[in-house]
Amino acid sequence: MYRFANYITQVVFFFLCSSICAQINFQNQASARGVGDSCGIIDLGGGISFFDYNNDGWDDITLATEDSQNLLIYKNTSGGFFILETSLVPNNTYQQRQPIWVDYDNDGDYDLYVTSDTEGNRLYQNNNNSLTDVTTSSGLPVPNIFTYGSSWGDYNNDGYLDVFLSNRDVNFQIPNYLFKNNGDGTFTNVSDVTGIGNGSHLSFCSAFFDYDNDGWQDIYVANDKTQTQNLLYHNNGDGTYTEVGETSGTNVSIDAMSTTIGDYNNDGWFDIYITNGPDGNVLFKNNANGTFTDMALVSGTIFNSTAWGSVFLDAENDGDLDLYVSGASDGSVPGFLSAAFYENLTNDTFSLLSNSSFNDDNLESYANAIGDIDNDGYPEIVVSNSGNEDLFLWKNLTTTSNNWLKVKLEGTVSNRQGIGSTIEISVNGLKQYRYTLCGEGYLGQNSASEFFGVGSDTTIDYVKVTWLSGMQDVFYDVSVNQTLNIVEGSTLSVYENQFVPAVKFKNPISDKLLVISSQEINEYEIYDELGKTIINKVNDGVKLDVDIGFLESGLYFCKLKFNNHYVKTLKLIKK
Repeated sequence: MYRFANYITQVVFFFLCSSICAQINFQNQASARGVGDSCGIIDLGGGISFFDYNNDGWDDITLATEDSQNLLIYKNTSGGFFILETSLVPNNTYQQRQPIWVDYDNDGDYDLYVTSDTEGNRLYQNNNNSLTDVTTSSGLPVPNIFTYGSSWGDYNNDGYLDVFLSNRDVNFQIPNYLFKNNGDGTFTNVSDVTGIGNGSHLSFCSAFFDYDNDGWQDIYVANDKTQTQNLLYHNNGDGTYTEVGETSGTNVSIDAMSTTIGDYNNDGWFDIYITNGPDGNVLFKNNANGTFTDMALVSGTIFNSTAWGSVFLDAENDGDLDLYVSGASDGSVPGFLSAAFYENLTNDTFSLLSNSSFNDDNLESYANAIGDIDNDGYPEIVVSNSGNEDLFLWKNLTTTSNNWLKVKLEGTVSNRQGIGSTIEISVNGLKQYRYTLCGEGYLGQNSASEFFGVGSDTTIDYVKVTWLSGMQDVFYDVSVNQTLNIVEGSTLSVYENQFVPAVKFKNPISDKLLVISSQEINEYEIYDELGKTIINKVNDGVKLDVDIGFLESGLYFCKLKFNNHYVKTLKLIKK
């Protein structure tokens, strides 16, 4: 067992709720909003998505269900009320684990991937709001491989979303799989060649994120039972991964269920929250040096019950991330919480909110996700309950006039959804950071929009997006209380206080390095990962066309000079 926290600690945090968090209030409006349905009875629960699947600007809800029931897809009717779509997904009357909407073919609409640990996973391609099962032709597994969670990211930065499948085989025969998106509608199993295929681990879920801020997506995996350890795969930038759980301090052996990513202390380094059984949850603070420290006990977020889904959100839009946790207990046993909302008090401290803010949050709950049903900028929470109990739709009724910003991305060189991007905002010198994910928490999917709360401020100094391509877009003097739609390459960018033109290039590369810039490139330098210069030449124009066929396969870097200053570095993968 990892540890067992003192019950008194939890009680103290329960009563620490001050006037700061008294304004937070949520009300279950599932039935009134048209989503008063149940997932049925699913052992260990089913997943839930709070995602705008039809791209009309309103967050929809998709709920996994038990065997012989249809996947439940609720369309938001442009005002926070929902209707059930009954014929969108063909042949889906089997027990599902996780529904996730993902634009795997970069055509601008959202396709659907559904995992199942009983009947096998399915990939549905979206063609003008008509879904077609393309699992067999895609090359993704058709037989049952006991998949719970799928997470999507671009591990090789080629502009197409790959998928990591978390497989929970109790016989320890089937490992996790990483499938590379070939860009032509097919996928290839690259688990072994990338270093992912290292045995079976009873995995529930995973998350693609960049823990060391090097521009490459790493993977963290939550593994069930104490005989297995959680895994952190470091992306080496050359198409391979190295498992660094031990050296990073993240290789805990617990009943890990949820992998939730967020920057709870606004330091620019993304942290990890992991749910667990009664021994207590884990909050890994990123130390910005490749290591993590568990802050769950000292921060007051340890939970000490049977926790499942978890999600970071800024409920009252005051500028820091709070935390909501779902649990499988009904709250009848003292000290064993059914669910918890932790208000962020800053300084690595959270306060457990009184249950009065979440009336009747006392069911066996599993997956959860956040979205915004009425586009008022205040995030709602949706929760999947088991035991034939209807889901929760927690409407955010927080009484505050705090301002907000939502940001939605569209990639051009990077993947179309902008997954793997870091969004940074600054208000009066105070910064916040979000990382875009596709598949997170326990079998959850959050809104495609990232939420920022800015308190009483009315102007945001800047919004900066760093894409997986290396491109950066910056908007200055941004008005609050709006959804900002950002297309990759649409602005000039700032990096280390210097203006940087928008740059487009493809990765990986073979014989030619082709670069297109919005401003003239004066000079370029190509060097290897040891820093040895290979090419250093002047240039005239906004394009580079460089013969690199003689280079061996591997990782390289290209520095670009604009206005006689090197202010942009590209990471290159030579095939």
